[in-house]
Amino acid sequence: MLDNADIGKLIVRLTLGGLLLFHGIAKLIHGIDFIEGQLTSHGIPAFFAYGVYIGEVIAPLMVILGYQTRIGAVIIVFNMLVAIALVHSHELLALSGSGGWALELQGFFLFTALALIFLGPGKYKLKS
Repeated sequence: MLDNADIGKLIVRLTLGGLLLFHGIAKLIHGIDFIEGQLTSHGIPAFFAYGVYIGEVIAPLMVILGYQTRIGAVIIVFNMLVAIALVHSHELLALSGSGGWALELQGFFLFTALALIFLGPGKYKLKS
């Protein structure tokens, strides 16, 4: 009973998608002004900030539902690489106040999505 890779994949999908979706919902409620500012400070047009809704709302829903999971995971990987490059690059080698990696959360989202690209959704998913 404990040897069930499909249940493990479901747990990974629900965890990654669920936790990242909270960030997307916060952006839906509070807006994306910060992201627009970060993009323009790097010479990138502000309208690209709307892509965060794809990376933090649509892609997590895809992952949670198991619908085109690998595509959703690729989008999340791209989203996290952009976030790290624009906002967190100075923390790549930093530790937090409690001794953990300063980018634990971003690393979790990035590497869990990367793992899902290789694992796939498992048996418990929407039929696609």
